[in-house]
Amino acid sequence: MQGRGPPKGSIELFSPTYFAACGLGGIIACGPTHTSVTPLDLVKCRRQVDPKIYTSNFSAWRSIFAKEGLRGVFFGWAPTAVGYSFQGAGKYGFYEVFKYYYGEKLFPNANKTVVYLGASASAEFLADIALCPFEAIKVRMQTTLPPYASSLREGWTKVTSKEGIGGLYKGLYPLWGRQIPYTMVKFATFETTVDQIYKTLGKPKESYNSLQQTGVSFLGGYIAGIGCAAISHPADVMVSKLNADRQPGESGGKAMSRIYGNIGFRGLWNGLPVRIAMIGTLTAFQWLIYDSFKVSLGLPTTGGH
Repeated sequence: MQGRGPPKGSIELFSPTYFAACGLGGIIACGPTHTSVTPLDLVKCRRQVDPKIYTSNFSAWRSIFAKEGLRGVFFGWAPTAVGYSFQGAGKYGFYEVFKYYYGEKLFPNANKTVVYLGASASAEFLADIALCPFEAIKVRMQTTLPPYASSLREGWTKVTSKEGIGGLYKGLYPLWGRQIPYTMVKFATFETTVDQIYKTLGKPKESYNSLQQTGVSFLGGYIAGIGCAAISHPADVMVSKLNADRQPGESGGKAMSRIYGNIGFRGLWNGLPVRIAMIGTLTAFQWLIYDSFKVSLGLPTTGGH
């Protein structure tokens, strides 16, 4: 019973259409939001690779804008938009699939948090296979000066012609290392936080209207985003370094050891404040958009059950 919440729609819960709708919601939530913070991501990636390149984010944007205009500030937007749209479809769509099958079919008596962690890890494992080629091109474009390529198409052609398809996936393991813990925290913390918010409010979720429920989603998303940024940041730095500085024929393990030897433990945390601001805001708006999309289809918001 939905009460004053979202009305029941024509999409049957946990049907193939429902899971497809969740995947579409993930595209809408992730593609535009990640693209909108390209200026932050651009400066973050460059400062991770070379901490001395800019004195601050604002000086970086002023410098880039003066030389290249708005296009330069949003450099790398195309691989970001395509890659994170694919990733969003997999992240949210497969999360709903795995959460249902793990929690309702395979392990009905399992702890909910364990289900959230397992479902989100499984979903992100698959989603990153779609994201990785575009992330590799984005990082190369953003962290090399002069740029490795000026467009997604040029970057794709250059990588595949010189290194084959494997060149697009040489950052896959560290990407998994960054994104899987990130997504586990993102979904498990969100679900737990939303549950706690409704407990604190003292009334069941269904007693609140759609606007109030999506407001809870936004708050839960921001709290989850702070944890996401912190736990995944060292791997994020390593992904940037690997894509920009891995030598031809060098194994992933050897490259990571060499890079760590150069930057040390402290270097793994370069750019963390920027990433907390970026990921906290990003995650909050992703949950707001995703749950608003679900509400528009007559589906319930996520969490708080």
